[in-house]
Amino acid sequence: MQPSQSALVTIIDDDAGVRDALAWLLRSRRLPSQSYDSAEAFLADHPEPWQPSDPSCLLLDVRMPGMSGLALFEVLIGRQLLPLLPVIFLTGHADVPTAVDAVQRGAHDFCEKPFSDNALVDRIERALQRSAATLQTLQTKHTLQLRLEELTEREREVMRRVIDGLPNKLIADQLDISVRTVEVHRARVFDKMQVKSAVELANLLRGDQR
Repeated sequence: MQPSQSALVTIIDDDAGVRDALAWLLRSRRLPSQSYDSAEAFLADHPEPWQPSDPSCLLLDVRMPGMSGLALFEVLIGRQLLPLLPVIFLTGHADVPTAVDAVQRGAHDFCEKPFSDNALVDRIERALQRSAATLQTLQTKHTLQLRLEELTEREREVMRRVIDGLPNKLIADQLDISVRTVEVHRARVFDKMQVKSAVELANLLRGDQR
């Protein structure tokens, strides 16, 4: 999966030279970016309940005056923004063990300063792909939820039994309705859920539970 053209890389580093160099590198690879000189400035621009609507990733310096990169990382974890917003830590040699620990806790990756341009861009592209995949999963779940909300209570009762593999006659007996009524509800469920068979319906709902 390729990230869309609207993908965005956010740079947070207190060193203006690093920010400018990274922004130039990203422009040279046709990757849009925005920069912040502090974690506080980023949070001020992204208050809750913000979450990215396009594939995104964060290049985050570990050590900064005020709120550190690690402290911001904790905030992102608390907001449940990972892995929707993958974090790539920019670290000095002394911070590598800390960055490794952050990766074990959900950060996408880390890149040691001075970093290789190609290696960093590779990491960024993988992070954007991960973000895109997460966005797609969330969108699929949201779409499914909207379809489920269109069902009446009776249609839900019929759907649950269809998924369990019950024939129309047994469903009719359990719900004390006619077989013809079951057929009508079944057809409406398939139409609202945009499926053509009980197997497709079951797979759709099981996929939402994964």
